[in-house]
Amino acid sequence: MASEKETSKKAKTKDEKDVKIIKTPVDLQRLKLEKLMKNPTKEVIIPEKSKEKSPRAPLEFIRNIWGSSAGAGSGDFHVYRGVRRREYARQKFIKEMGEKDELDVEYKKRLEQHKLEAEERTAKKRAKRLKKKQKLKAKKFKKNNTGEHKGGSDSDDDSADDSSEDNSQGEANSPSAASNDESTDKPK
Repeated sequence: MASEKETSKKAKTKDEKDVKIIKTPVDLQRLKLEKLMKNPTKEVIIPEKSKEKSPRAPLEFIRNIWGSSAGAGSGDFHVYRGVRRREYARQKFIKEMGEKDELDVEYKKRLEQHKLEAEERTAKKRAKRLKKKQKLKAKKFKKNNTGEHKGGSDSDDDSADDSSEDNSQGEANSPSAASNDESTDKPK
């Protein structure tokens, strides 16, 4: 009796395993991912892409020249057919490689063009942001100057110093300011 219980337990464990029915490619992918995630420490081997095998170069010369003359053997047709097949395969390979190279060049040009367009857009937006920022600074500076003129004469000197510092910082960031600084340093 004990052995019957053990065998029934073993049968239950086999029956208890969920049999997963694969109906779609999504189910297959999910099953594979679940299997991989059961043991995350196990290494996954990703096969490398095989290199394209180029066809054999054509022969320098052909020993048997086929022509319309009599005397061609019965086996010559099979030889001719093989040579012709290899030549067509070689020409097809060359054509496909040319098309692939052309598509690669076109893709790289398109990528470069998109990159340049993105840089132009960001430069334009950057200029717009800086212009807006400078307008806000000028507006704030103008507001501070009008408010201080009403206050007193001592604060006017301080605000003039602050404004000269703000202007010198703003000019230091602009490229024209660098050329102005260089021209003032040179003796005339």
